[in-house]
Amino acid sequence: MELLKFFTAGSVDDGKSTLIGRLLYDSKAVSGDILAAIEASSKKRSTELDLSLLTDGLRAEREQGITIDVAYKYFNTDQRKFIIADTPGHEQYTRNMVTAASNSSLAVILIDARKGITDQSRRHSLISHLLGVKQVVLAINKMDLVDFSQNVFDQIVTDYEALTTNLDGFSFTPIPVSAALGDNVVNASENMNWYEGLPLLHFLESVSVEETTQHQAARLQIQYVIRPKQAEYHDYRAYAGRLNGGALSVGDEVVALPSGLRARVKSIAIGDRSIEQASSGQSITLEIDQAIDLSRGDYLFAVHEGFELNKELRANLCWMDSRSLRVGSTWYLQQGSRKLKAKVAEILSLTDINRYEKIAAPQEVKLNEIAEVKFRLADYLAYDAYAKNKNTGSAILVDESSNQTSGALMFL
Repeated sequence: MELLKFFTAGSVDDGKSTLIGRLLYDSKAVSGDILAAIEASSKKRSTELDLSLLTDGLRAEREQGITIDVAYKYFNTDQRKFIIADTPGHEQYTRNMVTAASNSSLAVILIDARKGITDQSRRHSLISHLLGVKQVVLAINKMDLVDFSQNVFDQIVTDYEALTTNLDGFSFTPIPVSAALGDNVVNASENMNWYEGLPLLHFLESVSVEETTQHQAARLQIQYVIRPKQAEYHDYRAYAGRLNGGALSVGDEVVALPSGLRARVKSIAIGDRSIEQASSGQSITLEIDQAIDLSRGDYLFAVHEGFELNKELRANLCWMDSRSLRVGSTWYLQQGSRKLKAKVAEILSLTDINRYEKIAAPQEVKLNEIAEVKFRLADYLAYDAYAKNKNTGSAILVDESSNQTSGALMFL
């Protein structure tokens, strides 16, 4: 059964948790014991059934002031399996939304029908675009609080079209919903007969999500070098890792990076089982026919596919640290299991969240801002453009002293 990973995003109190709760409840994806617990909790609060509790497992943490993480929910229908990432709406937790978006194929961006487009709506839409999320649902929620007005819905859609018109390749599907009442979430709304599209769940079940990893170039980043050092395996050396994109077969020519030396694939195994070909997403053990010095974090790339190998690079940056990024500052750049020092050579531009316009030559990048930055690296880095391969086209910036993740990078 096909799997769809998607995330919800929106401003605080736009109804993300309630929407997911309604999706699970009306599709009968809630077990009896969980439903009983939620009913009991709602009764204690003297409220009607609070569907937001289905995803609000971190409520106790929120009350204690602990950083809120992404809440994941899993369910399936007869048509498709789903993994939902419910992201927090507060601006200071934008980093959590970036994490969820990087692993998703579709975004559900909520808009409160009473408020219209907010700064968070703009930020979430831009980040979704930068992270290559091709499918976006604009869920205009709380339609019951604006008397299910088609005019309100149409105006928000018009405003959103104007906002995103300059985002290349960006497209969206607007759906008017009331998560609290269930209108157009699983079942079609009787209050909005003017809407002719699908309810949210039916759209999610039928939307085409193109799987691109099989068509990408084969990239294997080495997680572990296997050297048993036993008599029966005296000369055995193999490399374990996850194949990101494409396929590799026994006999294929590969290039070791950053050294640039070439070899051919001698054998491939998954656990104790030998295979002739590995495909994207599989964790494999691979032997090559040449004695090449390879370590954790190095790459084996399919030799016939283009790639970048540089000490300088440009990237789109989502900044997540209260400490600003400035020209001349140094960080650790971590790409998978490879970690090296990076110096900010130039801040090329900053994106104005309100108008999606570039501000040239800014002095610094502050918390939750998005910028294009040029880096100089301590060593050569093998990578792809993010648009070509998300795994080899992305990295994080890590603070040298605190080891805190400070920024997310998408290579250009």
